[in-house]
Amino acid sequence: MSRLKQNRQQLKRVIFLNMTFFPMIPFIIVLGISFYFFSSTLDKSTQASLERILTDHRKMIESFLLERKSDLELITRAYTFQDIMAEGAIGTICHSLQERSAAFVDLGLFDETGNHLKYSGSFALAGKRYTQEPWFQKTMLRGFYISDIFLGYRNIPHFVVAVRRTENNKTWVLRATIDTVFFDSMVSGVRMGKTGEAYILNHEGVAQTARRSGDIALLDKDPAFGWMQNQFSANQQTFQLSPKGQPFLYAVSKLANKSWYLVVRQEKHDVYRALYSAVLICVGIAISGLAALVVLAYFTSETICRRMERLDEEKEQLGSQLIRAVQLAEIGEMAAGFAHEINNPLQIIKSEYALIKILMEELYPGKDTVPDPQTFNDIRESVDQIHKQVERCHEITSAILKFGRKKEVKHTTLDPGTVIPEILKLVENSARTSGVEILTRIEENVPSFMGDPGRFQQVMLNLVNNAMHAVTNQHGAQGGRIEISAAQTRDNEGQTMVNIQVKDNGCGIAPEHMDKIFSPFFTTKAVGKGTGLGLSVCFGIIESFGGTMSVDSRPGEGTVFSIQLAAHENQSS
Repeated sequence: MSRLKQNRQQLKRVIFLNMTFFPMIPFIIVLGISFYFFSSTLDKSTQASLERILTDHRKMIESFLLERKSDLELITRAYTFQDIMAEGAIGTICHSLQERSAAFVDLGLFDETGNHLKYSGSFALAGKRYTQEPWFQKTMLRGFYISDIFLGYRNIPHFVVAVRRTENNKTWVLRATIDTVFFDSMVSGVRMGKTGEAYILNHEGVAQTARRSGDIALLDKDPAFGWMQNQFSANQQTFQLSPKGQPFLYAVSKLANKSWYLVVRQEKHDVYRALYSAVLICVGIAISGLAALVVLAYFTSETICRRMERLDEEKEQLGSQLIRAVQLAEIGEMAAGFAHEINNPLQIIKSEYALIKILMEELYPGKDTVPDPQTFNDIRESVDQIHKQVERCHEITSAILKFGRKKEVKHTTLDPGTVIPEILKLVENSARTSGVEILTRIEENVPSFMGDPGRFQQVMLNLVNNAMHAVTNQHGAQGGRIEISAAQTRDNEGQTMVNIQVKDNGCGIAPEHMDKIFSPFFTTKAVGKGTGLGLSVCFGIIESFGGTMSVDSRPGEGTVFSIQLAAHENQSS
């Protein structure tokens, strides 16, 4: 016994290890693969989103600068030099530009030597000479120019857009100052998470716009510009950079027709916040899953071992029961033969009894002739006792013969209005005890049909018992209802039929079981509650009657078994 316990403990450990170690490997692999693809997808989508924002923002800024240039070119084409030199004309033109775009701060007219001839704005710049100013020289050289941020005579950061115009061999320049605050708000309008920002650097890495983070002021040089500039190739327009040691993820692009770099960046911990959350979730899931796996493996191994112990005990009991069942089966097979053999001697004993009684009457016709009345009475009592016991044996052997003899099937005319109520009387008490209401709806004109009474009784009892089992499972001891109906119908050929239905409001039959409900050995009942032969036998009995049997069921609503039998008057005698 101790050896058996040791084997079970060893088996328990093996089951526990197999249920923890082997499932753990694919579990960890799946988590790792899921995390890898999630992080890769997040990284790619973040990079793509950053580049898309960069591209869209670059196009917006380029469009803004191009529109300001086009505004000035339109003025130079719409007005002559003399028109602009007219009294008050420059102010009117400046006001018109400001109505078109709030980005314009002021407007100035310059001759070819850089003299500031006319000015409309809030600074005293008229009469100033700009011959040596870089923006003026590049405008005269290129025909138009958008400057970097510079201080100039006004000593505040600003930048200008200037265009050159040649008219009647006379060259002049129209310059507009762009509102730095307006331009800053447009550039820094990018919003990505909590730390995302956009700013512009010139070709030397000097900040041309303010930053949302405030770590570098306007006109300060960005220390990250050195390695940022080295990333560009000759034909490259944009690039993404996530350098080691840097807390930011960058996307940089050159602006068309301007030596400016648009930079969009976001802190890495902000970008990968979802990834870090996913890591924590994965770790939590892994720990919880492994803990649940260990607990499940432990209880499962315990349950398996306990069931094995019970199975061993049941195996011993079943072995004893099997031996007993074989003995009873052999006795049952011999019982009919024994009964027949015993019955013949009993008949002889009975005949002898009759003969003894006659002889005693002849020998002792009256009490006066009996030499010993007491002895006579004893003989009479013994003979009576023999008769009593012989009759008793005869009754027993007749019952055994009746039980063992195969009954002959006889088809007779059965009236549903008579036979169904008689059958239901057998289950009335059981239904009442289970709290099941049985209703009968038998039409008065329902015809008779041909069938064996015992077999029809077997069919109806099986259907009613199944219905009682279904309704008690669904409703318990209250609310169950079974309806047995019989009615006259006609089939597709016009033949008169008897339609018998057993309808319940029980748990119903699952759709996947409907095709197998009449199959032999199929049952939905628990082990020991059914053999799966009842409905298949009933189906065969109804077919032997020349009828059909069908079922309609909805889970949770109930089941209807229908029996179609040909009416007796339509059958040949």
